[in-house]
Amino acid sequence: MPSPAVDDYLKTIYHHTEWQDERITPSQLAAELGLAPSSVTEMVQKLAAHALVAHRPYGPIALTEAGQLRAAAIIRRHRLIETWLVREFGYGWDEVHDEAEVLEHAISDRLLEGIDERLGRPTHDPHGDAIPDASGRVHREPFVLLAAAAPGHSGRVLRVSDRDGALLREIESAGVTVGAAATVRDAATLRIADTDVHLPDGAASAVWLTA
Repeated sequence: MPSPAVDDYLKTIYHHTEWQDERITPSQLAAELGLAPSSVTEMVQKLAAHALVAHRPYGPIALTEAGQLRAAAIIRRHRLIETWLVREFGYGWDEVHDEAEVLEHAISDRLLEGIDERLGRPTHDPHGDAIPDASGRVHREPFVLLAAAAPGHSGRVLRVSDRDGALLREIESAGVTVGAAATVRDAATLRIADTDVHLPDGAASAVWLTA
């Protein structure tokens, strides 16, 4: 089923369980994609018929091995492109998502391999998300969401969600960068480089630390 629409479905399902364990439901998938539930139900049935997802009526949706590999391949494209745009073209980390959404369907495998080689085979994108390798494997460290971290917890900033560009800019302006050593004061404050960094509203659900 070669189709950008199929890839968008598989990416969304993949994303949903990257940083938590609950599988996505059809209603959640419809909300994430901004589509009518009836349209999503029809597409999920097609994906199941092609053995890309496993799904029972009204139940959650899971990627099959084939679906996982295909999702990882398109996510690899997306995240390598984001990394390329930041490193080579000076894009901000809040500016790359929409560009990558377009380019991930347009560039050839040869160009993607060239980008990967030029960047030194990066394992993570600018937001801290893991870049799958060519075989679909990823390496993730144990993590904790800031909202669930206890006061006094110390670790590195592992990932900042790219879902909301405006929030990304606020988090960056506050002084938070991926890789920074941080200690949790509370869900709205991190201690970074001997300074209390006060985070914007919503950041506690958008920042992950090493566990």
